[in-house]
Order: sequence, then structure tokens, then C-alpha cells
Amino acid sequence: MKKFAVFGNPIEQSLSPTIHQMFAQQCDEAISYEKILAPEGGFIAKARSFLSQPDAVGCNVTMPFKLDAFNMAVVDDQAAKDAKAVNTLMKVSNGSNETNAKNNIKGFNTDGIGLVNDLLNNHIELKNKRVLLIGAGGAARGVISPLIEASIAQLTIANRTKEKAQQVADETGHSNIEVVALEDVSNVRPHIIINSTAASLDGELPCAMSLSLLEECDVVYDMVYKNSPTVFMREARSQGVPKSLDGLGMLVEQAAAAFTIWTSKQPDTNAVVTKLRELIENS
Repeated sequence: MKKFAVFGNPIEQSLSPTIHQMFAQQCDEAISYEKILAPEGGFIAKARSFLSQPDAVGCNVTMPFKLDAFNMAVVDDQAAKDAKAVNTLMKVSNGSNETNAKNNIKGFNTDGIGLVNDLLNNHIELKNKRVLLIGAGGAARGVISPLIEASIAQLTIANRTKEKAQQVADETGHSNIEVVALEDVSNVRPHIIINSTAASLDGELPCAMSLSLLEECDVVYDMVYKNSPTVFMREARSQGVPKSLDGLGMLVEQAAAAFTIWTSKQPDTNAVVTKLRELIENS
């Protein structure tokens, strides 16, 4: 039986075991998938110990250990390099050679491809579109390259500290990225607005939602999800934006990308999103 896990602190709230067991059932894979609470400062040792098991194939990594995962793995994935964060680890040998431990593990960041795939699944056209990305933290960094690779026309990063947004843009090396201070977003005319901040979890808007900002906006996307539409989604819809989406589909799609890395099999994500939506709305 193939062994997988998700590491985090906290970790009890993670839906990853539920998601991956659904994938495994679809794809006729016998797996175990556990939640592992790692102490701060103790993630690398725990992850290496887990991956050293003969049946261990890989693991997912959530906050606050994505940078640690990046540092412990060989990383060729551009999204992970942009973010300096890894959410998926895969063992490429038996993982037991401590002197060469890093070469035994590959690291990936599947958040960005998860976002892009969820947008495409919801019939959102990305090619030649102007995208506003709110926030410049790890969640934002991980989606930049996949968005650019989806042939968008322009990416604008808005952040409370404009200098941080500029640093993120510079580090990616992409030419078609602009940056603005958060208070200046009304000057942007995006087709798609993506909120990568956690503002909605506190019931707050990530930016001022002016009519000028939303004038040409077709869809807003909130990376977080709740059991009802977030305040960001509700405000956009109230001002006439045709479509609003939360991050549940992104959660499932990033997990599916990890599952494919580990097994070379592609699960049906739509069925899993539907089931999770039911579970969350009834919780």
C-alpha cells in the first residue's frame, strides 16, 4: 500500500486525506494518507522520517512549513522557485541516505496549476486577459508562473507595500508584470481579480471595490473558501460582476496535480469538488 501524508501546524482542519482517498478510489489505488502535526523547527526531521519508510511515496506540506520543504528538496518546478515554497514532496529513491537526503526528494508547488485548472474548469478564459492579483505573499508567488504560462495579457500585483510587490515581480523574471499599491487598484482595469490574502477569513475586503476597478471585470476569485460566499465575492456580485468563485476548486485541483505527480493518474476533480461542497455547506 502506498503511503502519503500531509504535514502542517495546525493540521486537524485539513481536507487532504478526504480528497486523496476519493482520488485513490476513482483511480483504483490502494493508499494510506494521514495528517501529521509537526512541531515548528521539527518538520524536516519528521518529513524525512516519513519518506524513509519503504512504502512512502510522497507528502503534502501546508503552513508553516512550505519554505522548509523548499529547502529540503531538489526543485526544478518554476512555480516553486517563484514562491520559494513547496507544497508537494516526492521520494525519488529510498530516502534513507541521510548524507544525500536532499537528492532523494523532489519538490513541487501545485497551487498555481490548481488555480489555473479551476478557472478553466469554470469556463473562465485566461488567454489575453488582464489579471489583478491582490497580495504578494507565498500564495501569490506560487500562482504567478502558471498564470503567465496560461497566456494572460497582463498581470498586475497589488499589495499594501508596493515595494514587496515589486520585489516579487522582479524575482520571477517575467516581463509582463506590473505592480501597484493597494490604494491605487481603482486605476487598474482587470478582467479577472484574484484575492490571495486571508482578508475574507476575517470578514474583510482585500481592497476597495470601486466601480472603476470592476468596470471590465468578468470574474473575481477568492483563494479562501467558507461554507457561504465570502464578503469579497458578495461585494463583487452586488456591483455587477457576473461571476465569483472561491478557492475550494483550487484546493482540489492542487491536490489532483500532486496525486498525478505521485501516481501518473488523473482523477475526476469535479466529483470531488461537488462532494466537498456538500460536506462544507452542511458543517
